Amino acid sequence: MASLLNFLDDILWESILIYFLLGYGLYLTLRTRFIQFRRWPEMFTSLKRDAAADSRGISAWQALAVTLSGRIGIGSLTGVAMALTAGGPGAIFWMWAITLLGLPMSLVENTLAQIFKTTDQQRHFRGGPSEYMSRGLGMRWMGVLFSLLMIVTVGLIFNALQAQAVTHALSRAYQFTPWHIAMGLALLFSLVIFRGLKAIVCISVWLAPLMTISYLVLALWVIGGHFHQLPAVFLLIFRSAFGLQEFAAGAFGYGVTLAMTQGIQQGLFSNEAGAGSTPHVSALASMRHPASAGFSQMLGVLIDTFLVCSTTAIIIISSGLLDSPTNSTSGINILELAVTISVGQVGPQLVAMFVLVFGFTTMIANYMYAENNLVFLQRGNTQFIPMLRLLMIVMMLGGCLISTPLLVQTASISLAVLTIINLTALLLLTGLALRVVKDYERQRVMGKTPVFNPDHFPELKGQLQADVWKDHEK
Repeated sequence: MASLLNFLDDILWESILIYFLLGYGLYLTLRTRFIQFRRWPEMFTSLKRDAAADSRGISAWQALAVTLSGRIGIGSLTGVAMALTAGGPGAIFWMWAITLLGLPMSLVENTLAQIFKTTDQQRHFRGGPSEYMSRGLGMRWMGVLFSLLMIVTVGLIFNALQAQAVTHALSRAYQFTPWHIAMGLALLFSLVIFRGLKAIVCISVWLAPLMTISYLVLALWVIGGHFHQLPAVFLLIFRSAFGLQEFAAGAFGYGVTLAMTQGIQQGLFSNEAGAGSTPHVSALASMRHPASAGFSQMLGVLIDTFLVCSTTAIIIISSGLLDSPTNSTSGINILELAVTISVGQVGPQLVAMFVLVFGFTTMIANYMYAENNLVFLQRGNTQFIPMLRLLMIVMMLGGCLISTPLLVQTASISLAVLTIINLTALLLLTGLALRVVKDYERQRVMGKTPVFNPDHFPELKGQLQADVWKDHEK
């Protein structure tokens, strides 16, 4: 079984997805005339421009906060460490590269989620990739497949892995038993998700900025002690990305292919551009124009990768631990050691607290993704949501108490399949999305606040839910 999963993982990541992501990202970058560089101020101004929210949805800032809660997870810590130990410092360069190419993908998928958003039976906005697959492409079967995979992969498997990582970190740093950790996490998780989407949004709005700033303060403190090494660190990253640097021969893989695979995989795991997860939240936002959601979500991609993930990488590389690797310098352990070198024996405790907060916020964001897909499967009905909540709690408890290495590979394979399905839909809907983005740019050039009018897009006739955009047209 393990060998089969290894084979599938290698095929999907090294032979299919890596070229799909690079190729589509480059295609969008060229077709949009490098929109991620031309229109970067829109990432900030779009948040302010859509401050007036429809009562059926959330604001642009709230949507960004929730997606940041999901993006900045344990993968921003453990995932970066694993990418470094498996692919070498060069993996960080490829993580940056796929992030820059992924920005237009984030723009397209979140714009489409806004275009085809719907409302549930309680008149709250809903949507995501399944909706633009169903309404935009007329392929409900594709949306159903995506939703089922999203619920199982993100809602269940990913949350079990987050809980597993939290348990490992807290038990090492504070000697808590897995049972105590499981009960505590289950209680916190239940208190939030059983209060509904409003509770998730409220918590994310203050917790996402707080945890991000706190981690960056710690990172700056640690990096400050190795400030003189920063030029060498960046040189090492660039040289290793192209196989020009030799380290600890035989201990780690530093080939270009391995660095690319690890870097791109880490970039996708962390910032989620193109994976189809964040559109579930951006669809909930009240926007005057769909492209506003796309631009604001591009900011989330940059914050996660170029701030959180990059500082994690610099902490580890500048510590020198990669120069003399041992069996103990892998995963979260290497980050704990790197922080301990600078702050002393409280290093593992500090890292464990960030693992707890990052893991918890990711779990509640994953719940929101899963709930949205369940609503899609029920065509707007919300009656089975309590069952989903109970199932997710059980799976989270299992992640705390049972260590299953196969879950990691299963999650990796499932994420690759989800991304391939989503990228296929994006490729087919690229023309529509870019026409909507151009409409946004045209109105901005005219000095107007962009407002979406579906009547200007005849190809959308009969595909949008009635009255979703009616208030904005007025």
